[in-house]
Amino acid sequence: MKKQLSEEQIHSLIDQAIGMLQYSYIPYSHFAVGAALLAKNGKVYTGCNIENAALTPTNCAERTAFFKAVSEGVKEFDAIAIVGGKNRKAEEFCTPCGVCRQVMMEWCNPDDFQIITGKADGEYQIHTLRQYLPDGFGPTDLQ
Repeated sequence: MKKQLSEEQIHSLIDQAIGMLQYSYIPYSHFAVGAALLAKNGKVYTGCNIENAALTPTNCAERTAFFKAVSEGVKEFDAIAIVGGKNRKAEEFCTPCGVCRQVMMEWCNPDDFQIITGKADGEYQIHTLRQYLPDGFGPTDLQ
C-alpha cells in the first residue's frame, strides 16, 4: 500500500538531496546529482553521483543511496528524492537513469515506490517507479 508523504516529508527529502550536491564528484560532466532515499523504517539514506575517468565505473546518486542502505541491511523503501543540475544547482528536474530504475526494481514495489524529482525553488513532481519503468524486470520475474 502506497504511503502518502506529507508536504513536510517531501520538502525534507528534497532538501537533503540538495545538500548532497556539494559532495558530488563531477570533474567530467559538471552535472551534480543528489538523492535522499526514505526507508520504510523512517531512516533516510543519502547519495551523490561519483564520476570516474573510465566512465563505466561512475555511480549515480540514487544507486549510492540504495547501496548504502542495503549494505546496512535495509531493503524496504517508500520514496526517493532526486535533484540535479550544472554548477551544483537544482534548477531542473532530474529523473533517474535506466540503470537506477532497474536497481529500484530490485527492492521497491513499482506501484507504490515514489520517485520525487525536485528543484531548489520548491517545485517538485512525484511519479511511481511503474510510471518510469512500465515493464520493469524484477525479482518476482525469476520466481
